[in-house]
Amino acid sequence: MTHTADVAVIGGGIVGLALADAWLRQDPTARVVVHDKEDHLAEHASGRNSGVLHAGFYYAPESLKARLTRQGNQLLREFCHERGVEVRETGKVVVVTDEAQLPSLRELYRRGQANGVELELVDETGLAELEPLARTVGQALWSPNTAVSSPSAVVEALADRVRDRGGRIAMSSEVTGAGPGWVMSAKEGRSSVGHVINAAGLYADRVAHWFGVGEEYRMLPFKGLYWYGSWQPGRLQRHVYPVPDARNPFLGVHLTVTVDGRAKVGPTAIPAMWREDYSGFGGFDGSEAWEIARLYPRFLFSKHHNVPGLMRTELPKYNRSHLVRQAQALVPSLDPADFVEKGRPGVRAQLLHVPTGRLEMDFVVRAGDQSTHVLNAVSPAWTSALAVGEHVVSGILDA
Repeated sequence: MTHTADVAVIGGGIVGLALADAWLRQDPTARVVVHDKEDHLAEHASGRNSGVLHAGFYYAPESLKARLTRQGNQLLREFCHERGVEVRETGKVVVVTDEAQLPSLRELYRRGQANGVELELVDETGLAELEPLARTVGQALWSPNTAVSSPSAVVEALADRVRDRGGRIAMSSEVTGAGPGWVMSAKEGRSSVGHVINAAGLYADRVAHWFGVGEEYRMLPFKGLYWYGSWQPGRLQRHVYPVPDARNPFLGVHLTVTVDGRAKVGPTAIPAMWREDYSGFGGFDGSEAWEIARLYPRFLFSKHHNVPGLMRTELPKYNRSHLVRQAQALVPSLDPADFVEKGRPGVRAQLLHVPTGRLEMDFVVRAGDQSTHVLNAVSPAWTSALAVGEHVVSGILDA
């Protein structure tokens, strides 16, 4: 076994690439390799999300998400400008469908102020000026710093910068085992490394358990479905979101504008029964399904979430027409007949704290022996990735 790298990153999604990029920026002489099991980049969550650059107003002020999303939004904009990746300045409106939601809307505004995010409460007339297709009751929230880009274009550009900085990206290189000081990959065999960074997304819990880290956690996947509209590009100008249920770490079905101006409805948060549950029974893994089924009693009776309500609202969204009709509460002119093109389904790698049945709401990073584990890198991790990379790598190198 030879010493082949100072740093091995497991997982070539946007977070893994951002960690490699940050390490090489802070230590340009380091030998850094990123292992990804797929033949092509952005095959999982990093290429299957909405591409929204979130502003950072949803999250509790003391959370990592609050700080790193605000920073990540700025860093990602700078990166896209540097690399010539298009960013569409859409902004976002959060609308109210019932007067009972107004206190929650105002709480989002207070959080945004505490997080240093530019926000404005507008009335119905102000909303009509910002997005004529949207409807609200009384007030809406306007976020001018929310935008959108192409998820896959950003990932490809970030991979190029990692290579430009001297890093190596090993595709088709599934990591089958790892421990302090070593990594075993299907492509390159066993190699010694100075530090292992686990950014394995849907499999981050498994990798962490190899190191005896995070054994109280398991991954509980949720499927996100999207449908594209046939509307003329630019008809919908802004992202339109509902007021989310604060008991669950999901933002609800919303409308987003793609970087090329198309309207898109989604995503769902449908419980998935295996980690790569993208379509039908493709990639079905019986052992994963059994493992996840065993977790559900703990989750179903969790006092931390409205799980029965989540099940009642999410499972019917497998039906396209039902999903689009849900979004009509935000934009009444939506017609299910206009949204028939299915987007690439995604799976949210949501971390479950098994003893309490609690879904982790914040990013979760744990240290291990010669290793660091990014266990919960869910939305808005795409927006926050560059800030997450700087935060995690600085913590390792400064230790």
